[in-house]
Amino acid sequence: MDEIVYFDRYRKETEVEKVYGDKALRWTYGTRSGRLSLHLAVKRAMFSRWYGWRMDRPGTRRKIAPFIEEFELDASEFVREVDDFANFNEFFFRELKPGARPIDPDPSSVVFPADGRHLCVPDLSQCDGLFVKGEMFDLATLLGDRDLADQYATGSLLLSRLCPVDYHRFHFPAAGVPGPARLINGPLYSVNPIALCQNIHILATNKRCLTVLETATFGRVLLMEIGATCVGSICQTFASGAAVAKGDEKGYFRFGGSSTIMIFPPGRILFDQDLVENSLRHRELYARVGDRMGVAV
Repeated sequence: MDEIVYFDRYRKETEVEKVYGDKALRWTYGTRSGRLSLHLAVKRAMFSRWYGWRMDRPGTRRKIAPFIEEFELDASEFVREVDDFANFNEFFFRELKPGARPIDPDPSSVVFPADGRHLCVPDLSQCDGLFVKGEMFDLATLLGDRDLADQYATGSLLLSRLCPVDYHRFHFPAAGVPGPARLINGPLYSVNPIALCQNIHILATNKRCLTVLETATFGRVLLMEIGATCVGSICQTFASGAAVAKGDEKGYFRFGGSSTIMIFPPGRILFDQDLVENSLRHRELYARVGDRMGVAV
């Protein structure tokens, strides 16, 4: 894959993604020596814990201002001043000011759970692949539960990919009552399309957390957070069993790119047209948390 192209919902045009750590990523997944290092070290939790420890060091504060400038982030959205972050990891899982991500008010709508690049599958039984035609992961492997996979075999799925440049807190897409988060352990491969085009099954085998959200509008919605290289920590901030509103924070990722997946019961959601059209082209749609992604049917 030479370039990662996505469609920006707001600018109404295609964009080429600026990849943080692009050279290292392409070396790791595109060369023999890189793939050897991937197998021996990079995919392992120990490597991500070490990298996370590095990003917690006070000296990493000097990376923050150049990062903001290079990737054109809007620091006026941050709750904290740039100079107040003690290290890069604190900046990475920063909070945003109230109102920075308005939540769509329509009671029948469901919203994107995170800032990022999104792909949808209206009917999992009819999916011809995500990033590459014909390439799709196994649902039972993803969920770690064959019976649950059978219940959602014709359900609808949204994959949201967060880049290192994105706001890295994830939110509830609809109002409801969440159950506990169940950890499913696994390796920590990259979830960048450069890696996923080689092996889509990364999404179904990486370390991940599964939460069932009971909703009045959409039924039982499955919410999953997927770790990745340099993302050893998926931090949940919600309280199991306590009612949540649409757009409430669910948790955050520590350093690195990562993904979330939502799976809806069959026939309960109609995805927005721009999301469907771009997904049919195996092209991600960029949209922000709180914006409408579909409506109940």
